Parts: sequence; C-alpha cells; structure tokens
Amino acid sequence: MTAQAPDTTSLLEAPVLVHVTRGGFVESAHRATLVATDAAGGTPLRHGRVDDPVLPRSSLKPIQALAMVRAGLDLPPHLLALVCASHSAEEVHREGVAEALASVGLDLTALQNTPALPLGELEHARWLAAGRAPEPVAQDCSGKHAGMLVTCKVNGWPIEDYLDPAHPLQQAIRTTTEEVVGAVTHTTVDGCGAPLFAVPLRGLAGAFGLLAAADEGSDEGRVAAAMRTAPHMVGGTDRDVTAFMESVPGLIAKDGAESVYAAGLSDGRGVAIKVADGTSGTRARRGLLAHALLALGVDTEGLRALADQPVLGHGRPVGAVEVVGLTS
Repeated sequence: MTAQAPDTTSLLEAPVLVHVTRGGFVESAHRATLVATDAAGGTPLRHGRVDDPVLPRSSLKPIQALAMVRAGLDLPPHLLALVCASHSAEEVHREGVAEALASVGLDLTALQNTPALPLGELEHARWLAAGRAPEPVAQDCSGKHAGMLVTCKVNGWPIEDYLDPAHPLQQAIRTTTEEVVGAVTHTTVDGCGAPLFAVPLRGLAGAFGLLAAADEGSDEGRVAAAMRTAPHMVGGTDRDVTAFMESVPGLIAKDGAESVYAAGLSDGRGVAIKVADGTSGTRARRGLLAHALLALGVDTEGLRALADQPVLGHGRPVGAVEVVGLTS
C-alpha cells in the first residue's frame, strides 16, 4: 500500500514576501504565510492560505499558559511571563524556574523537558566554558514545564506523566486551544517533549488579539499583563521578541521554532506568520512582523529599527532583508 503524499500546498504556494539583497542582486527569497486579524473578525492583511493549519511551536505558549491559569496556576507576573517564554537561560530565567517549582515544594529534578544548552549566545558560551552538560533548566521551554508542574500540584494531578496527551493538564490545554485558537487537526510532540497541536494560522492571530485586548482582571488579561510587565522573561538579552514588546506599547509577542511568530495589539488586532522554509527563514520572520505592524499603522522608533535588517559585506551594509508585496 502506497503512503499518501503529505500536503505541502500551504508551504509551496505561499507567496514570496521577503527578498535578501546584496549589492542590488536578489540573493535569496523566502515564501511566507501571513495574516492580520481585527477584533471584528476581519483580515486587514492576508497572504497565502491563512486558514490552513500550522504547527505553532512555542508561539502557542501564551495559550498554554492561559489554560494553566484557568486551571488554577497563580504565579507573580515575572514567573507567569516565564511560563510563556522561550527564554535564553540567563541566570534570571534559571532562578525563576527554580522559584516557581519551589512554590509547590518541587525542585529542578521534576522537570521532564529535553536537556539542552542555553539558547542565549553569551550564556551558551559561558555554559560551555564552565564545562556544563545540557540540562533541562537550560532548555528554553523550562519555564513552561515549571508552570505545568505547578498547575499539576495545585490540582492534585500526578506529575510523573504530566506530558502524556491523556493527562488532565494536557487535556485542559487542548480544550483551551480549541476554544481560543480553533480546531486541532493534528497532534504531535514538540521539541521539549510536550504535546503540540496543529491549528489554523488565522486562529493563532485572533487568539493573540484576544489576549492583548482582554481586561487585566480576566485570565486572558493576566497572561498578557505578565508578558508586558516582564518582556525580558519571555526572551532575553538581544532577543527580538523582547525588543518588540519593549518597543510597542501594549504589544504581546511570541516567537516559535520553524519561523513562526504571533503578536497581539491592545485594540484586539493580531498577527501570525509562518515562513515556509522553517529554521532557515528565521531572519525573515522578524522583518515580516515589523512590517506587518507598520502596515497596520503602528509606528515607533523601536519598531522601525526592528524593520531595518542590513546585509553586511566586509562589515558594511551592502544589502538588506527586504519585505516585499505586503499589502492589504
């Protein structure tokens, strides 16, 4: 029996939205799907098959955090922001993971996420210089896993199998994901070991707009307020996800592996991006988010700086990562 060919239509038919130029020559191009939504359900920006499912990877973390808050997770803002994070494993991040776990009598040995080296360039170098091996706390998802463990302890759920898709925690996360983002069409395993759901890209944008516009007293508003209060906990030093939130008042944003990005504005508008060539398209997603926000009328000095991505030749700008064709 012949296996059915995978459906790659959304990736192969995605429009070219980014050129990488060098000396006036287009050296590379990136295809991407991009959508902006508004509070009324409209799509002021729409490029590619935006209703098709994507794996949101770590861009789903604020939604996962919302499910945990609904299930009784009650952490101070800087630690709740860490639950939403793909952090750089700076000391403040690692200490935050330990603090969250200690609040329910656990320590770092309870973490079941994949051991890794720090994501942050400087912290990565320091880690290797110290001769340290990969550890779960250094992996960028350890904040989310700490939140999962705390949620389990609050509810009296077992912690030994908290990553099992049938576990009450993961069932609660799936329920919230389907309610806030949209239908789950595929379930797999994320890089950290947690269940991962495929959801519509347009639904991801809408969910971020919903979180960003929510009243601070609501569960959704608590998640958004935590990210705004502690953007450094969501990313780290020299991370563009942190810079976006520091540069645009009211914005929440979350990057994800394989070149996914999602953001929400306080007026209920949301943006979601998937670059077709995955990891190699990481350079494209920053400019796409910056230019999408500019196209929506958001304009700050910091945002314009994020939109400017020079290509260097012998240390001097000779080209750029240029967003093209981004129209409503």
